[in-house]
Amino acid sequence: MKNLLLSQLSPDDFKRLEPYLKITPFKQHSVLFEAEQEIKHVYFPAGGVVSLVVTLESGEMVEAAMVGADGIVGASAALDGRISLSRGIVQLPGDIIVCSIEGLKSAASQSPKLLSLLIRHEQTVYSQAQQSAACFAIHHIQARLCRWLLRARDLSGSDTLIFTQEYLAEMLGVRRTSVTVVAHTLQSAGLIKYARGRIQILDAEALQDGACECYGTVKRHYDRLLGPAK
Repeated sequence: MKNLLLSQLSPDDFKRLEPYLKITPFKQHSVLFEAEQEIKHVYFPAGGVVSLVVTLESGEMVEAAMVGADGIVGASAALDGRISLSRGIVQLPGDIIVCSIEGLKSAASQSPKLLSLLIRHEQTVYSQAQQSAACFAIHHIQARLCRWLLRARDLSGSDTLIFTQEYLAEMLGVRRTSVTVVAHTLQSAGLIKYARGRIQILDAEALQDGACECYGTVKRHYDRLLGPAK
């Protein structure tokens, strides 16, 4: 499976879940669910990347966590957390494996290993949200943008990312002008190439040197809870 979480399942667990799985292509900016609404499906990204965002009364959005082929979106619904606490938006287009809540819940009820995997995954999402809160409060925008681009690169498996400056500003909770200045600095340094809503990462190693500690921390949390991402 292109989804690493599904690939960790035993043959028996996958067999229980397989009838409920459907591969569906999603366009960029598709909304999977809204905050404070009942979640009807869970999503295993298999190419697409999903952002979990918090929306304020002003309409501004800030990203709390990012999930790609390394995980699942909405797993808490199968653990009886039916109401979403955030908005799920497709950040990068691609295939996502959709599963019914009842199907995943039924499979998990028959398998302690699958249930444990879901719980540990939700810990990784929670740890991401915690790290994001600290990152927004302490770290400079340039370090945060480097961290964010690297995470998107890891999850998409591509050095080319389709993002507008407006979208980047929303996810980072800053003004567009701030993103423009930082993107120009990174481009001048030869780390990225940016044009017409498309970012090409030219030097991932240098970008990692410029990223805040949160990039490595999130990866370590994932490795400890779920095993090294491949």
